[in-house]
Amino acid sequence: MARQRKRKGDPINGWLNLFKPVDITSTQAVAILKRKYNAQKVGHGGTLDPLADGILPIAFGEATKTVQWAMDARKEYVFTIRWGVSTESQDAEGEVTATSDARPTREQVEALLADYVGTIEQVPPKFSAIKVDGQRAYDLAREGESFELTSRQVDVFEASVIGMPDEDHTVIHVTSGKGFYVRAMARDLAFDLGCEGHISQLRRTRVGKFGAPAAIPLSRIEETEDTETLLSFLQPVHAMLENVPEIEITREEAASLRHGRSIVLLPYIIEQWKAEASGDPDDRAAIAVCGGDAVALGDIRAGQFEPSRVFVR
Repeated sequence: MARQRKRKGDPINGWLNLFKPVDITSTQAVAILKRKYNAQKVGHGGTLDPLADGILPIAFGEATKTVQWAMDARKEYVFTIRWGVSTESQDAEGEVTATSDARPTREQVEALLADYVGTIEQVPPKFSAIKVDGQRAYDLAREGESFELTSRQVDVFEASVIGMPDEDHTVIHVTSGKGFYVRAMARDLAFDLGCEGHISQLRRTRVGKFGAPAAIPLSRIEETEDTETLLSFLQPVHAMLENVPEIEITREEAASLRHGRSIVLLPYIIEQWKAEASGDPDDRAAIAVCGGDAVALGDIRAGQFEPSRVFVR
């Protein structure tokens, strides 16, 4: 029988509300944190462009089992469009593809933004991580390959102009769902306004419950040497599970769940769950918690909690 190789690093679990700086990729940020925490497993909850700063949710250990919730969460962005110049990547990093003297007024941008709220069709930027025949679109774009990306439906819950410091720049705030690209919005706004434009500054200010005011800057983490302080920055494994009700269980029930077995719930626990649930009969999700620690994610059916993802201590 082959001996299982022991993972390098410490079994650290939890979420980190990271404020990523500009000029590093999301993957680089993960690598820095993996080394700093000496963690066995680290991932992120949604790519943030190198030229963008802001919220990058980081999952350690068992929290990586809930990354999809971060990917699906509502996100907020504040970005600046520089008018008059378009680039191949729709941001300041790309080569200039066109210029124009045309400049939109604030009123024109505000009126057009109203058409971008709701469920809309959006073609992702060619400089994106979407796969085309097994290859990343940005790799194909950098190699000069010719290809087209198909449009997809994305949700925009709110979009408004929050500043226009001069005629060359417009600052916009957007709240969106998963799969939305700010650079694509800038591209499409410029086209619809008959102007050229690209993103000159981009900040993600919120991902689900993770907001900018409480985010931990990467620089603060890098300069911290005390292990206890580093661990204090982490939030629970289930921190990203918005709108999923918690049920409190006993240690004995936790042991059963960790062995993959369902547990029978007392009626008052089920009533508490119903009071917090979404009301959708198809949504049976709950988080089983013992002593503040998430034990399992699963569904409540016929008076039982059936685990689907079990979290190791």
